[in-house]
Amino acid sequence: MPITRINHFEAKSKTVEQLHNFMQGVVNKVKVQPGCRSVRLLRSTENPVHFAVVEEWESVEDHQKAATAVPPEQLQRAEALIAKPPVGEYFQ
Repeated sequence: MPITRINHFEAKSKTVEQLHNFMQGVVNKVKVQPGCRSVRLLRSTENPVHFAVVEEWESVEDHQKAATAVPPEQLQRAEALIAKPPVGEYFQ
């Protein structure tokens, strides 16, 4: 059964554009992964430091397998751009 994953990110005030660019790169890598139906990067119109990534997948397993699309060292560099740990959950 298809699932939707919604992830929330908050940039540090001085790294908003850097995080946006980084996340766009992640989206580009994720959207070609097996089982990915769609993925979108959104920026809040009310608070520009807030981002959301909305992903639609064939299954939770496909999403979890795709987690390896972004190398761990690249994810570590992103930690310097975010104000707090990202949160996400699955929806049906």
